[in-house]
Amino acid sequence: MNRNPYMPVPATIEKIVTETSNIKTFTVRPEVPVAFEAGQFVELTVPGLGEAPFTPSSSPAERERMDITIMRVGKVTEGLHTLTTGSDVGVRGPLGQPYPLKTFHGREVLIVGGGVGLAPLRALLFALFTEEQKYSRIIIRYGARSPGDLVYREALQHAWGRDGALDLGVTVDEGDASWQGHTGVVTTILEPDKLTCDAAGGVAVVCGPPVMMKFTTLKLLERGYPAESIYLSMEKNMSCGVGKCGHCRLGNYYACKDGPVLTYAQVKDSPRIWD
Repeated sequence: MNRNPYMPVPATIEKIVTETSNIKTFTVRPEVPVAFEAGQFVELTVPGLGEAPFTPSSSPAERERMDITIMRVGKVTEGLHTLTTGSDVGVRGPLGQPYPLKTFHGREVLIVGGGVGLAPLRALLFALFTEEQKYSRIIIRYGARSPGDLVYREALQHAWGRDGALDLGVTVDEGDASWQGHTGVVTTILEPDKLTCDAAGGVAVVCGPPVMMKFTTLKLLERGYPAESIYLSMEKNMSCGVGKCGHCRLGNYYACKDGPVLTYAQVKDSPRIWD
């Protein structure tokens, strides 16, 4: 771990994978290992442009390098998308709180991702897979706007190499001539006919655009998940990463310091949590 939370570790981009027209996965090798746990995030620095927060999408067990999947949406991400292999960046962190995986042991884990929101959940998946026997069941439900907006398509196609043992459901809002799968927003594959789950005893983890998270949370509550068993990745509006700027405050919590992993029970009474 970098001892100074304000100082980035110099790093080099080793590989770039184009996921969609506006999403790329960058494999970054820091000069010294930046170990993280699933759910934590880092600040990625582009020299001369600034920094932005991202949750690594690779396995936490990999210490020498990390994958970071990034959508092109602003100044820093625009700059990142122009970089090539060999480019210099900086990594500051890890920051924030990880998923409390020990409290998941013995329980069913439902993961619901929307669009690039599957990226932070990918690290969680790898963490779950490394001790799969400790969970009663792992379920994935993932949605994107169109087939062209699906990330990690090869992993999805092969169900993360689980030989048919992984309960995986994928949908798109609007299909095309090549799409043979389910069509509809992600909540349509959370209905009882598409998902058999242990709502009372299991946990659900959600990450995606705010509107997707809102309606997914409402659907999970309808299915019977307690508010304290719904974990949300509240990454929106994070800036400094250490609870100083106040941009990411959610009631009594700071998403960057107390989260970004927060339960719905923790934030449900905060105003405008889906903005």
